[in-house]
Amino acid sequence: RQALAGGARHRNAADRIGVEPVALVEDDRDGMAPLAVLQLADLVPPEDAEQRTPEERFRWKTEWDVVNTLRQLGHEVRALGVQDELHPIRDAVLEFKPDIAFNLLEEFQGNVLFDQNVVSLLELLRVPYTGCNPRGLIISREKSLSKKLLVYHRIRVPDFHVFPIGRKVRRPRQLAFPLIVKSLTEHSSLGISKASIVSDDQELAERVKFVHRRIATDAIAEQFIEGREIYVGVLGNERLTALPPRELVIESAHSGAPVIATEKVKHDLDYQERHGIQQRPAVDLPPGVGAALPHLSKRIYRILGLSGYARLDYRVGPEGLIWFLEANPNPEIAAMEEFASSAQQAGMGYPELLQRLLNLGLKGGSSEE
Repeated sequence: RQALAGGARHRNAADRIGVEPVALVEDDRDGMAPLAVLQLADLVPPEDAEQRTPEERFRWKTEWDVVNTLRQLGHEVRALGVQDELHPIRDAVLEFKPDIAFNLLEEFQGNVLFDQNVVSLLELLRVPYTGCNPRGLIISREKSLSKKLLVYHRIRVPDFHVFPIGRKVRRPRQLAFPLIVKSLTEHSSLGISKASIVSDDQELAERVKFVHRRIATDAIAEQFIEGREIYVGVLGNERLTALPPRELVIESAHSGAPVIATEKVKHDLDYQERHGIQQRPAVDLPPGVGAALPHLSKRIYRILGLSGYARLDYRVGPEGLIWFLEANPNPEIAAMEEFASSAQQAGMGYPELLQRLLNLGLKGGSSEE
């Protein structure tokens, strides 16, 4: 083992917290030595997970897929459920002395904006981690902030406006209908349904109030772009890999019906089966789009300060224009979901993908990826 680099300033900070700097495992097989992995997640799969039905496992499918696969790779994995308190993380670091934390957290204390605080704690404890750095999480979680950055860099995004809680809903004159109304900060399509697409000021006001009341966040209304919903995964810290694009397809949608990733589309198994909802390779894209997406995705990833892995969401119009919607750092990483499916499409199996994420976390911002 070789002590983590960082200089006296970082070592002294770790000493004040009472934790020794965590060591990296070096191996001639480029990170394939067995590691002590601390998995941080909202949920911990039960001991009898293999005996549960697919419907029961769906709620914690990601946690199960990751911990089970990492163990099959020979790593020692301890799963820690994290909800409201930080001290269990510190205690686990002191006792287990992990080589790396596999971060599956999407929120902390029920707030998606607090997940970056857990990553910041890991940095203070000098524990390497998978996924995105705190700055990238902050920038990308706030949809209007990321869009403003990209507008500055002349990247096409839908027109938008933020409606804060407690303010009267007044639509800027230049913001034309139809619009789609979302939570400004929540992810996983929370609160998104067919009613989120609005076509007049009355519908806009009602939907903004719905977001304020039900989700308790500010709302963002953005120009609704007709077209195809495309996802592009990106891996890396310095040297980036763009994965093949995937597309959200709803087979039951009648011709001309908008395809949007609603809460039911993403999280309701019965609804997915009834309506033939799939994510599959994006084929027959308009000329030039397939070649442009990898370069554009890497550029956006760097502008937003992302690291580890992320999924970038786009709409592609019939005329071939690419519109950036949002970035999702640390996206759903279950074996059946779009990120892992895209990696498989690129020839990277699920175990190889998870090992790649571990290697990226161990190397941090190193250019020797």
